[in-house]
Amino acid sequence: IRIRGARGNNLKNVTADFPVGLLTCVTGVSGSGKSTLVNDTLYAAVARTLYRSHDEPAEHEAIEGIEHFDKVINVDQSPIGRTPRSNPATYTGLFTPIRDLMAEVPQARERGYGPGRFSFNVPQSSGGGRCEACQGDGVVKVEMHFLPDVYVPCDVCHGQRYNRETLEVQYKGRNIHEVLGLTVEDAHQFFSAVPTIARKLQTLLDVGLGYIRLGQSATTLSGGEAQRVKLAQELSKRDTGRTLYILDEPTTGLHFHDIQLLLKVLYQLRDHGNTIVVIEHNLDVIKTADWLIDMGPEGGSGGGRLLVAGPPEVIAAHPESHTGRYLKPLLDV
Repeated sequence: IRIRGARGNNLKNVTADFPVGLLTCVTGVSGSGKSTLVNDTLYAAVARTLYRSHDEPAEHEAIEGIEHFDKVINVDQSPIGRTPRSNPATYTGLFTPIRDLMAEVPQARERGYGPGRFSFNVPQSSGGGRCEACQGDGVVKVEMHFLPDVYVPCDVCHGQRYNRETLEVQYKGRNIHEVLGLTVEDAHQFFSAVPTIARKLQTLLDVGLGYIRLGQSATTLSGGEAQRVKLAQELSKRDTGRTLYILDEPTTGLHFHDIQLLLKVLYQLRDHGNTIVVIEHNLDVIKTADWLIDMGPEGGSGGGRLLVAGPPEVIAAHPESHTGRYLKPLLDV
């Protein structure tokens, strides 16, 4: 896919090629025009063509090769949900098969419970099984004048979110509250006999999130964790192999071990035929990319040019590239 004549912000008539089906890394010093090229031009233009989105792409002459893609996804570190009700199970679509499973238990069928009984969004009047005192939140908000709100555990359900009758229904000795309290790793063993659930849990394990609990509130996840939950959701979809993924500095705040897991997921997506464009400063990511686009040479008005594009070895051999200078010792060229 080729961007021709990009002139947004400080870009000086840049023409750049992003190979389809490979992991492309856009590098350069801060302010050299990476985000303008990738987020404001490439992402905005492709989203506009595919989704008719209203965001104006930055100034450019043309983009060729959009026909290779049928969707574009920007995986950033914004939170996955701002309410305490949102959790990894609801976000990745795991909660629906878990509720269906609980509704299939003989005890639930005897009592005529459907999957809605195990949702904490359905009120009791509509056949839900949540605790009405806290409306399924497990906590009650106490409003304090001139002070931030305080959340205290609900004194009716003691933070279990469901009423007594719902909690009596058990699958393999655990009720719905205990299932939501399992970590991803434990749940993967617990649900090993249920392929639909096990497959989604496996993707969360693949991105290194085996330690988070299924019912953990989305507001307690860090930026890096939220980003990996999104990646896991992408991995669990039946993919067409024609998706463009855009990640802006995904390794910010991640430990080396986490970076390794993140790279593994990106390679998995790439091996399915998808195209990945990453803006990155981390040399571990840069040296393993298939194709690099180095912007520069400096930031601000001294940048905005495409210095050099090619495999990591080509960048390392370029005399003007700052990235190449640091990349050289790692590649032994």
